Amino acid sequence: MNNIGIWIDKEKAHLVTLNNNEIDIKTLYSEIENFHPKGGSRSREKWGGTQDVFKESTYMEREKQQLKKYFENLAHELSDADEVVILGPSDTPDKFRKALTEKHGQLNGKVRSVIKCDSLTENQLKAKVKEIFKPKA
Repeated sequence: MNNIGIWIDKEKAHLVTLNNNEIDIKTLYSEIENFHPKGGSRSREKWGGTQDVFKESTYMEREKQQLKKYFENLAHELSDADEVVILGPSDTPDKFRKALTEKHGQLNGKVRSVIKCDSLTENQLKAKVKEIFKPKA
């Protein structure tokens, strides 16, 4: 059995592969740019002056495309899995599940569940994946 637990957020994904009690962990980085505009520049005058204009929609579209590429790379890594569990904070695990549903139907059938959880150390993540895939007695 080749079971994979994946802890995912926008920055990186940790793939924990459990294969016959052997554990392997691999980290993939997303390369998604952070969009944090600083305040616009102003003139020294108290009122008026120039301000920088940010087109947020442009940055949001770029992030959407980068997220799509990130999910494609992750789906490729999961191609030989028997079962998959997706873990992570926020809404990134749900977005990944939705991307699998839309683009990778064969992988979507292998997803056991999506579990919300905060950051975990490497050992905590390994233990959690072992616990999830532990054979039922």
